[in-house]
Amino acid sequence: MRILVVGAGAIGGYFGGRLLKAGRNVTFLVRPRRTAELAKSGLMIRSKMGDLDLAAPPTIAAEKLRAPYDLILLSCKSYDLEGAMESFAPAVGPQTAVLPLLNGLRHLDMLAKRFGAAAVLGGQCVISASVDPEGRVLHLADTHSLTFGELDGVRSPRVEAIEKALSGANFEARASEAILQEMWEKWVFIASGVGITCLMRAAIGDIVAAGGGDLATAMYDECAAIAARHGFAPRPAASQRSRGMFTTAGSPFAASMFRDIERRALIEADHVVGDLLQRGGEQGASALLRVAYVHLKAYEARRAREAAATAKAA
Repeated sequence: MRILVVGAGAIGGYFGGRLLKAGRNVTFLVRPRRTAELAKSGLMIRSKMGDLDLAAPPTIAAEKLRAPYDLILLSCKSYDLEGAMESFAPAVGPQTAVLPLLNGLRHLDMLAKRFGAAAVLGGQCVISASVDPEGRVLHLADTHSLTFGELDGVRSPRVEAIEKALSGANFEARASEAILQEMWEKWVFIASGVGITCLMRAAIGDIVAAGGGDLATAMYDECAAIAARHGFAPRPAASQRSRGMFTTAGSPFAASMFRDIERRALIEADHVVGDLLQRGGEQGASALLRVAYVHLKAYEARRAREAAATAKAA
């Protein structure tokens, strides 16, 4: 199976690197700067589950894509999705499966509109990873799982083939017959975590210490209610696990978007929080989530204004 991994950052670099080490036919679609980094230093992964140093991993530039791939593993941020689709479009053929690992759901419609619904799988990953200034992929916790499946829940031959290709690469790869349910559950958790930690500018343990554990669970309940109205209420185990994480004293957990704000980077406000709020319909029923969304949009407005001022001064 020919696998094209779009991006070699924290997510694409980690799972693509593991697959490459396991002998899979993997090529990374990367931009010139990352291509140069990989050519010079290789793909470096640092993880308690096993370090990897892969010299000169196979890469390709968008303009060099000619033939279709069997599987496209898409790991970009939502604000890069339009550009990413344009770049890997030549690699999508009649039998290509596109497996996105973005949070939320809006990307499914965008991918289906561009490549056809039949090409798109549901997918998600659970991993805490980042890229350090040296270009190394840092795996920050024990969990490293990738789940995927047909959006209608059918265990198709292509899903079985993908599960076989992704298995045995030192991460958990699992085909799901309820991938939309799992994606909604993750979305509810991520949006809640983003909402409360960005709004409070603090990790969960600090929020709990300040007496705000009930606000964290209230945020979760608002998000879960939206999912329920669409027929995907979080199942009891997922709800219990999430509510427990949002009320754990001393927890260092904070959404990655909070860290993005701290370093004044781009964020996925519309894709992760705004889209969920919009699907909720009546905003009054999601008061905390709306406050969190406005907070994120205010950050984006300030960031854009300051960038424009800097460019004008230059």
